Amino acid sequence: MSIFLNKDSKIIVQGMTGGMGAKHTTLMVESGANIVGGVNARKAGTTVELGGKELPVFGSVAEAMKETGADVSVAFVPPAFTKDAAIEAIDAEIPLLVVITEGVPVQDTAEVVAYQEGKSTRMIGPNCPGIITPEESLAGITPHTIAGKGPVGLVSKSGTLTYQMMYELRDFGFTTAIGIGGDPIVGTTHIDALEAFENDPDTKAIVMIGEIGGDAEERAAAYIKDNVTKPVVGYVAGFTAPEGKTMGHAGAIVSGSSGTAQAKKEALEAVGVKVGKTPSETAALMREILQGL
Repeated sequence: MSIFLNKDSKIIVQGMTGGMGAKHTTLMVESGANIVGGVNARKAGTTVELGGKELPVFGSVAEAMKETGADVSVAFVPPAFTKDAAIEAIDAEIPLLVVITEGVPVQDTAEVVAYQEGKSTRMIGPNCPGIITPEESLAGITPHTIAGKGPVGLVSKSGTLTYQMMYELRDFGFTTAIGIGGDPIVGTTHIDALEAFENDPDTKAIVMIGEIGGDAEERAAAYIKDNVTKPVVGYVAGFTAPEGKTMGHAGAIVSGSSGTAQAKKEALEAVGVKVGKTPSETAALMREILQGL
């Protein structure tokens, strides 16, 4: 099993003909993901060859879905056009939209998330590496060669820490690894992923990676306490960050004691989540749990 993405997922790419879109579409095809086409209104009706596959370009998400049966869209669209691209995908009722773009204005994301309310599309991102179900499918930019299939579910705010954790636990493998993005507002939260992993019979344990700023990890801790029966280990990036300074990620703003790595660590440990001080220590904690299962 997996969450949100599997071998049957049919993926289109909004912005497939752009530089980043073409590069990562090629890598997704090479990973074995079922990429069925792209969307670019200016190049509708043409085809492009990427990763040895001839892919049609459609004028809209709705048209692409009608012609291919696509149920996932990955958006590689410049920040200024991301809101429009997301709303187009939501209007077409695509079940899963993965927005990779970094630098999307927070107000635009807020408007998209509000627009989504009550509609059938799940959005992952923006500013994220996307989602991978190893040996089945990839919607995003995670290197597919890092780790294979296994019993661990991974949800992370950080892209590079997603990759590191997958590499550290590659001898066990993953059901699904999902990078939710580090912006202050994201379409899919830690809690959404925790709920899905809790309900997935093949996920035996969960790694949750957070980072300083906001209160997402504290909210996740409260959710774990009431709803999650599987073992969870955590890592919070930013233990060494100076207080009061805005760090690189848009969401990483610490105010007072709330939002600090220490406060998040304490909130998680209070509900029984083991929290590592480094990614490697977190992986070691998970390894101990998996060896005991």
